Amino acid sequence: MSRLTLEQQRAQDAWDQSARYTKDHVNIAKGLPALIMNSGLMQVLAFCHEKGGANEIVASQLRTWLVRRFGGDPGFEAFMQDLMKASPADYQAITAEAFAWLRWLRQMAPARVKGD
Repeated sequence: MSRLTLEQQRAQDAWDQSARYTKDHVNIAKGLPALIMNSGLMQVLAFCHEKGGANEIVASQLRTWLVRRFGGDPGFEAFMQDLMKASPADYQAITAEAFAWLRWLRQMAPARVKGD
């Protein structure tokens, strides 16, 4: 089997991560890109962490994906510290990757949720 493209990797990860999602998770996944666009990646990750529950689950999955792509620690505190120390170019690249992964999650998550 051929090696997966980055888009295929994103799709596979979004599919896998959304396996146990509820409608709450789907709504969060759908709203995160707009929140990030309006407020910024760090602010949204902090908001999700503070809210906890399904918000933190989705944010944790996003952090894990970003760490897979850029390295670091997916834990909230460590990840936030890494973002604070990132160069503007790196921060921009990480944010762009977050949008790319969330595009897949927005599509995959509703397909995984059974009609509740």
